[in-house]
Amino acid sequence: MASILAVDDSEAIRTLMKVVLENAGHTVFLKENGRDALDFARDHTVDLVITDLNMPEMGGMSLVGNLRRLDTYKTKPILVMTTETADYKKQKAKTVGATGWIAKPVDKDRLLHAVERTVG
Repeated sequence: MASILAVDDSEAIRTLMKVVLENAGHTVFLKENGRDALDFARDHTVDLVITDLNMPEMGGMSLVGNLRRLDTYKTKPILVMTTETADYKKQKAKTVGATGWIAKPVDKDRLLHAVERTVG
């Protein structure tokens, strides 16, 4: 199973991701903002990053761009999970290096499907 870094400023969303993904056999590391996630990523490599877009300290767009500058994350899949629906935001996320997009609110099945589609 995959190791996953899940980043969201909402404790409820972090808890949902942890419970759902760990019950499916994945190892999950939780961070509440992009700055903490980037600090973690400098010392640890995971198979997949799932990040919110709008967070304090460092948002998802900046996190994705910064992760892509790290040798260990140049090709790792990164999914953005957000309530944002604007096409220009999706395009910007892809431009900075996001692999895919998950629309919130997310349920267990859609989350697991996105993870399985991304990391197998």
